[in-house]
Amino acid sequence: MGSTQSTVLAVGATGKFAGLVIPELRRRKVAVRALVRDEPRAAVARASGATETVIGDLRNIDSLAEATQGVDGVFHIGPAFAHDEAAMGVALVEAAERAGVRKFVFSSVIQPTLTRLANHASKIPVEDALYSSRLEYTILHPANFMQNIGLAWPSIRDHSCFGEPFPKDARIARVDYRDVAEIAAIALTEDRLSFATLELCAGMFSRLDIVAALSEALETPIAARQPDFSEWAANARLPYSGQQLLLLSRVLDHYRAYGLGGNSLALRAALGREPRSLRDYIRDLVAEKNPPAVRRQEH
Repeated sequence: MGSTQSTVLAVGATGKFAGLVIPELRRRKVAVRALVRDEPRAAVARASGATETVIGDLRNIDSLAEATQGVDGVFHIGPAFAHDEAAMGVALVEAAERAGVRKFVFSSVIQPTLTRLANHASKIPVEDALYSSRLEYTILHPANFMQNIGLAWPSIRDHSCFGEPFPKDARIARVDYRDVAEIAAIALTEDRLSFATLELCAGMFSRLDIVAALSEALETPIAARQPDFSEWAANARLPYSGQQLLLLSRVLDHYRAYGLGGNSLALRAALGREPRSLRDYIRDLVAEKNPPAVRRQEH
């Protein structure tokens, strides 16, 4: 898989998470074919490092047959809260197997058997399809993405606060998706993670931990807020509506009641190093959004 002749099909390549996998694959001399919905997204994928693009739709079996033809591996992350997320994932697994693809990496979710949450349960049929295939699969169970913190940057910057609609002391398993992307690339280019199912968590962090890291990196106090769900969703400008928002609200209700557990053992072992910490992520976020030259002017 490591030669320049190898090609991986990346699903969701223009997304903020799957897009992180492309540079990891390119660093390993792998060609990336991006599956995109239209030509504007194809241009974005090429700008991100994709070496080729194919326009298709996870709901169209014929386009999946074309997309998987001649590739050595597939990276798949499903569209969050889509009502037919499971069916799309299963169709891609079946297309990959028919096309003779060797490796398949599925970015699932931590605790997929937490079936009271629909976006967790929707991953189970895709995992089942992989376990019942001849594909050389690696299934990733990432925790809540640290990158979700960055979505609140306007509130952090303009109001010196960070809010989530559950208690500030609730501990949530989180992971930097850059580490998930690195593990996906390892799994697609080496054999040591073949047939592994890996819980990927850097640690469990409360909102108090997050604002402490933000306050330190920004050198100014950041407050922890607990807005209600409607206010939070409006401020976050999420690309969801209707049933999708309802499903998301149930996830946050679960966090309110139970938090979200996770363990860093598998992440550390798969990376072969310490995972990126919450403070690492916050430091990089601040450097990206608020570079030192800007901070000097503000002070």
